[in-house]
Amino acid sequence: MKKMVMVAAVLAMTAGSSFAADMAVKAVKAPPPAPFDPWDVAFGSAIMSDYVFRGVTQSNHKPSVAAYFEPRYNITKDVQLYIGTSFESISFPNRAAAEVDIYGGIRPTIGMFAFDFGVFGYLYPGGKCFNANAFPGSGIPGSEVGCLPSPFGNSDPVTGGLPINGNFAKRDASFYEGYAKVNVTLNDMFSIGANEYYSPNFLNLGAWGNYASVTGKFTAPSAWFGSTGIGMYVSGEYGRQWLGTSDAFYGTGPGTFYAAGIPEPSYNTWNIGVGFTYKVFTLDLRYSDTDLSRGSCNAFTSDYTARIASPSAVSLINPGGFQSNWCSATGIAKLSADLTAITNLK
Repeated sequence: MKKMVMVAAVLAMTAGSSFAADMAVKAVKAPPPAPFDPWDVAFGSAIMSDYVFRGVTQSNHKPSVAAYFEPRYNITKDVQLYIGTSFESISFPNRAAAEVDIYGGIRPTIGMFAFDFGVFGYLYPGGKCFNANAFPGSGIPGSEVGCLPSPFGNSDPVTGGLPINGNFAKRDASFYEGYAKVNVTLNDMFSIGANEYYSPNFLNLGAWGNYASVTGKFTAPSAWFGSTGIGMYVSGEYGRQWLGTSDAFYGTGPGTFYAAGIPEPSYNTWNIGVGFTYKVFTLDLRYSDTDLSRGSCNAFTSDYTARIASPSAVSLINPGGFQSNWCSATGIAKLSADLTAITNLK
């Protein structure tokens, strides 16, 4: 009888141990994935001392304001679709009212690699055509190109060349680009990236454009600023803008070597800066420059402020010898606010 009791006790202990082990296994099972809201909206605005795009000022080295709005849809936590629009104040040779951007694409993330593929459209409504040769019936090949009514309904009459320097500018400088980007997060402090943009008609010059760049960023550890909530980063970019040959509108005149259009000057550009963040605000202080000469800059930009003629700036693509500082070194101070509906408006 005692043996039977002892066997029963052993069996009970064994069963109890098996039950406990089973409970332990069940207790460490991974919880189901947390649900996430697939929809979000990013938006923000900025004021800057100079609006610089790939090393070239878009605001005549004057202050500019900007705003953007970007709805997003997360297919999964690692794949996001987006479409957006932004607005910037500018000072273009054709006197366009503003820059209006429309863009969209997809952002897949694979481990440390964050990709971005999409299309970016740049619209410049409200422009006027400036071309001293663009008079109907002039017989000059390409003289009326770009001086037809724009898709925005602007039917202002054709004027002569730009004041002082006679540079040409089409009524509509709108264009689009396709792009591919990748950002690699190496750790909590360091990241690097690469960008590629291509347009079949950059700035509506008639010339193709290809821009490629590499980027780097250092983000300071939060411990540097304690509990203040302030963050800091240092970032930079080095890129090259390749350009093809313009159409006849920007040719150097009948009987000249480049009457049918000029080979737009390709160039290198770089920038480096430091930024400070606090909640939704960012203050970015940046230095930007290019290797374009002032004469080549004038030929590329049709700068309406280029007024100083210099024999050293005379070239086949810049026969007037006018010089522009739109591609020169500049400092930029930018204060921006960036929010998302899910994070900031809950």
